[in-house]
Amino acid sequence: MNKSLFFICFGLFLITSIQVSAQKAPKKIIVEHSDFADVNQAEMPDAFLLTGNVVVNHDGVVLSCNKAYYFQKENYIKAFGNVQLVQGDTLYLNSKYAEYNGNVKKAFATGDAVLTSPDATLSTDTISFDRNTQEVFYNNKGTIINKENTLVSKSGKYYVAEKKFQFLTEVTITNPKYIIKSNHLDYYSNSGHSYLFGPSTITSKTNYIYTEKGFYDTKKNLAHFLRKSYIKYDDRLIEGDSLYYDRNKEFASATRNVKITDSINRGIVKGHYAEVFQKKDSMYVTKRAVAVNFVENDSVYIHGKKLMVTGKEDNRIVRAFNNVRFFKTDMSGKCDSIHSSAKNSLTKLIGNPILWNGESQITGDIMHLIGNSKTQKLDSLKVLNNTFIISKDTLGTGYNQIKGLNLYGKFEEGKLHDVDIIKNAEVIYYMRNDEKELIGINKNVSSKISILFDKNTIETITFFQQVDGDIYPEEELEEYDRKFKGFKWRADERIKSKDDIFSEEENQYNDKMIEEAKKENAQENTPMEIRKETLDYDKKKKK
Repeated sequence: MNKSLFFICFGLFLITSIQVSAQKAPKKIIVEHSDFADVNQAEMPDAFLLTGNVVVNHDGVVLSCNKAYYFQKENYIKAFGNVQLVQGDTLYLNSKYAEYNGNVKKAFATGDAVLTSPDATLSTDTISFDRNTQEVFYNNKGTIINKENTLVSKSGKYYVAEKKFQFLTEVTITNPKYIIKSNHLDYYSNSGHSYLFGPSTITSKTNYIYTEKGFYDTKKNLAHFLRKSYIKYDDRLIEGDSLYYDRNKEFASATRNVKITDSINRGIVKGHYAEVFQKKDSMYVTKRAVAVNFVENDSVYIHGKKLMVTGKEDNRIVRAFNNVRFFKTDMSGKCDSIHSSAKNSLTKLIGNPILWNGESQITGDIMHLIGNSKTQKLDSLKVLNNTFIISKDTLGTGYNQIKGLNLYGKFEEGKLHDVDIIKNAEVIYYMRNDEKELIGINKNVSSKISILFDKNTIETITFFQQVDGDIYPEEELEEYDRKFKGFKWRADERIKSKDDIFSEEENQYNDKMIEEAKKENAQENTPMEIRKETLDYDKKKKK
């Protein structure tokens, strides 16, 4: 019984082994047609010579040519003249010469080799095709034509199943609207989607784009760029950790560490989110937004929760709103919003404006800063209704105060030089001699007061049509008489540096954005997440 069982098991093992071997054995190349067949040991030993309308088949691939040498033992064929290898209805490989190995299912084609798929055509000198992995290789200059796009590279790989071209050396995509150049690019011929890795550029008539990690939909003209990316127009440079771009609308948005440089107007706008409409010549910036303008060898910093810039250079309007703050070396201020017009050279401080000029605090209902349209320098200041100027006495504890209806001031070299207070002008002024000793407190009312500043401090005061007033010894003027009605010293609100224009909450948010950027930069190989506007990109890539 034991011997019988042994032989039965052994027999079953042999049968199974034979079946497995048969399954693993490569299929033979089958000759379907040839006008003439011969064996010529002198010309090609161990090979069948096939000539005239040669057609062979191997495991779903059909190869046709004018002439072929078929090595039956090696399951190998060499094809000459009008060679075409066809896989299903998706891939056609044409060349002057080709070799095909049935054992390893690999093909080699050379001489004006052309690979055609439903979405693209590759032309090069030599092509290798591995049917096991469904990958096509070429290592010499190749040209891919895909509808409106023409791709040229020194070498590349084509993944048949994914319909993806991969280029790792000097690839150029030429489109009627732009040119893409990169050293590493993945291109999906069916969708027209391109993935850029490493230093890459996109050049067009309207702009120039640089990225080291990006996505471009060549059909929809939508793009998303990461890592060291920027978009450059004639007069603007847009930078950010993440850039979205719509070429059809000439629209770009930037997220985190955004910087927009205006080369013509010598200005920079920063924030953590921005939108730029190039056709409308406008931009919108928020999330710790700040505009920096270079004026008279100085920088003016304007901050608001939202910044908007619209219009061409000569008719440009800048708006900042919601808790606006600004700083210049010798001037700073606050208001609810700002409206600045390049055409009129007029900047309006709207809603509870306050201005600090040197050591003076200026308030009023309406405040205008007026520039010189020719020199582009700050020219004058206008404060309308309820003008109030306060400065602290340099040596004592009192406050110099000037009050009136309207104020008109002139600037020299960016500093407030002289001021006229018109109508119902009142003054409380601590007068001191050359030894800085207090002479008395001047308190009077006039129809007009003129003030001359020197180094941002009051130098002289001139009264016109004095109505009432006197100089009081300090001990004779009561404390409550030393301040006008509506007096409010707001030194704790004063903006003393460019960093003071931001709130503590905004600074914390900025630190958070910087930390996130550091983490992402440390993860060089983090997969790219495309914006929701382009979520219909290659699903296989996403998986």
